[in-house]
Amino acid sequence: MHWKVMSNLKKGRIERGRSRKAFYLQGKHRQALPDLLRDFEGRCAYSMQLRETELQVDHFNPTLTGKWRNQYLNLFPATAHCNRFKWDTWPSPADRKLGIRFLNCCEEVDYGEQIFEDPVTHRVFGVTPAGRYHVRHCDLNDDLYVAERRDRAEIRKLVLETNAIVKKQDACLAVVKKLVEIKQRMIPDIAERREGELPLDEISYSVGSP
Repeated sequence: MHWKVMSNLKKGRIERGRSRKAFYLQGKHRQALPDLLRDFEGRCAYSMQLRETELQVDHFNPTLTGKWRNQYLNLFPATAHCNRFKWDTWPSPADRKLGIRFLNCCEEVDYGEQIFEDPVTHRVFGVTPAGRYHVRHCDLNDDLYVAERRDRAEIRKLVLETNAIVKKQDACLAVVKKLVEIKQRMIPDIAERREGELPLDEISYSVGSP
């Protein structure tokens, strides 16, 4: 398993496997998709939505040239929506000096440290310049993503409540098991905080002024 808990970690959320040193010929980067599906467990690197048969291959840094553009470490699985919205966007050198950049989930923890989910609206928001840039330019609050996070939260609540009421009834436990299986195929749980209510000392990733 390559997924990691999405908070309290200093390493990346995703651990790449045996193909991490691979390079692909120009125009052949889509050959990396099977390995990307394995390493990211069929989920979009940006939204975490499970789309095993529908994911595309995104160039994380679209400004790289030569062999570095199609190195495996620069290739990420993405939904069509994230890939289309992110496209060739890349922050300027001046922006990067201010910490404005995309988050690389293979090198750092994005969700639970720099991006949180509002438990009421189920929109995600960044608490760092990088987190805010990442959410905006991957369009992580698209209606479909928000709706799935809301549904996942409702299923989680239902599972917890049902477990508390009918721990010993096999039929109900079978229903709970099915709900858990459905939830596992949705966007994973994201650490929750109310947007706009974060204490200032939580914002620890800024470089210069946000």
